[in-house]
Amino acid sequence: MFSRTENFKQYTKYYPVVSTLIAANLIIYVLTLIPGIGTIIRNYGIQVNYFVLTGEWWRIFSAMFLHAGFMHVLFNMFSLYLFGPELEKIAGKARFATIYLISGIVGNVATYLFNDSSYASLGASGAIFGIFGAFGALVYYTRHTMPMLRKLILPIIVISVIMTFLQSNVNIYAHLGGLVTGFLLGLVYLHPKRIISWRKKMMAGK
Repeated sequence: MFSRTENFKQYTKYYPVVSTLIAANLIIYVLTLIPGIGTIIRNYGIQVNYFVLTGEWWRIFSAMFLHAGFMHVLFNMFSLYLFGPELEKIAGKARFATIYLISGIVGNVATYLFNDSSYASLGASGAIFGIFGAFGALVYYTRHTMPMLRKLILPIIVISVIMTFLQSNVNIYAHLGGLVTGFLLGLVYLHPKRIISWRKKMMAGK
């Protein structure tokens, strides 16, 4: 399920939304490395709660596409590369994009609401956790018909949540806000009929 065997051309063709999001994050990261331009992007893109409080609400969105360093963007984009395609296949392009973006936004809103005004954050982690949350909804819907999914997906979710509290410099509220939002949207979008269609494709090896 989470084993990617497609070549580059196949991957971008089958999963256009995931591919576009990965490309956007990587391009913006490269731009932040350019002297002058990078400073402007960071200064106006990072979510700083004080600036959000003064009316710069776009930071809640723009911060989702900024990363603190190479390992930060690498880890998030690898997670998107690995886990995103199956959800895009199950939910559909528009629904997947909605899950990703709204989860990231709600995670950043939670960051704004539950941290002090000096708090600054950036990264796609809230949106990534939204993907995990949507898979949690999938486990809920298939708990009787596909119990093997629970054994595959739940450990990923549990380990990710545990690591959220064990690691330093992690935006806990973005992770949890994204996770809950993804789960709720998954309950709406991943209705049984869509899951049945996806299950038939899996069994057919498509």
